[in-house]
Amino acid sequence: MTEVWQYQIRIRLAPDYAAMARRDPANELLAPINEVLTKHDALLKCQYDAFADYVAQAERDGIEQYPLYRWTRETIENPAKKAKYLEAFTLYVHGDEVYEKTLADALEADLQSLASDAITDIRKLDTNPAHNPQPPSYDRS
Repeated sequence: MTEVWQYQIRIRLAPDYAAMARRDPANELLAPINEVLTKHDALLKCQYDAFADYVAQAERDGIEQYPLYRWTRETIENPAKKAKYLEAFTLYVHGDEVYEKTLADALEADLQSLASDAITDIRKLDTNPAHNPQPPSYDRS
């Protein structure tokens, strides 16, 4: 039986554009990106913000229910990693973090067609565990 994987598009924005996308996402300088997002019913989510949200939720609910809590907290507290993830954005389509390959392919193609200094990298990831690093294992004793 062949597995059907889901996909996700992630982009990296130049530092000034990343800061703008977080504080003023409707800024005119982001219009070309926003047009593509609107066309695909997509939203940007800064990976640093997603990590910080996860940590905050874990701390509210009890960290024992959040297996990636320690790794995520260490990541957002590390200045070099924080800087990296402040420029990284996950694209949600129809509110979903992962989606069908056809949706990911179309979104990726439209983003690649932008001749912009704003986007420094575009990646399409899949949910195949063989293609994704596994989180570190921490002794829970």
